[in-house]
Amino acid sequence: MRVVSGICKGRPLKAVPGNSTRPTTDKVKEALFNMIGPYFDGGIGLDLFAGSGGLGLEALSRGFEKVIFIDRDAKAIQVIHENIKACKFEEKTEVYRNDADRAVKALIKRAIRFDYIFLDPPYKKQQLVSLMEKMDQQDLVKTNGIVVCEHGHDVDLPKTVGRFTEIKHEQYGIIAVTIYVRNRE
Repeated sequence: MRVVSGICKGRPLKAVPGNSTRPTTDKVKEALFNMIGPYFDGGIGLDLFAGSGGLGLEALSRGFEKVIFIDRDAKAIQVIHENIKACKFEEKTEVYRNDADRAVKALIKRAIRFDYIFLDPPYKKQQLVSLMEKMDQQDLVKTNGIVVCEHGHDVDLPKTVGRFTEIKHEQYGIIAVTIYVRNRE
């Protein structure tokens, strides 16, 4: 596992020990960022269910100005901190140990609005639609902001969720990526 492109291209990333996380493969990461970028001039990102932090670190390497990483697993949080340090992104990151619902509530209270949100929950515990509904209702994503959902290929997500509209869907073996944009109304 490594950073695929940008200023940290080729930098190896540590994986979370054990079977609690499923890192996004380099192939899927490359394809995902080619769909939404591939490079950025700023932007604030949220890596919810961050695992090792690979998606958020890739985003920073490709030009995001800041990423907030959230995961509920203590081992994952430790690995995220190590990977952030290895990439020298300490000044551009915040890391929190929390579950997704509580984290979203805390972010809403802080009135942070994101340009990009990466949702890669454990496949057996999909909650993508309910999370996106909450994010839409609470205005967590800026107009024209992007939500990237990584999920099992057998999960059918709706074409629209609130003000989010699907703009891209691709499948890579047992993994699928669905990308939504937030519309004005």
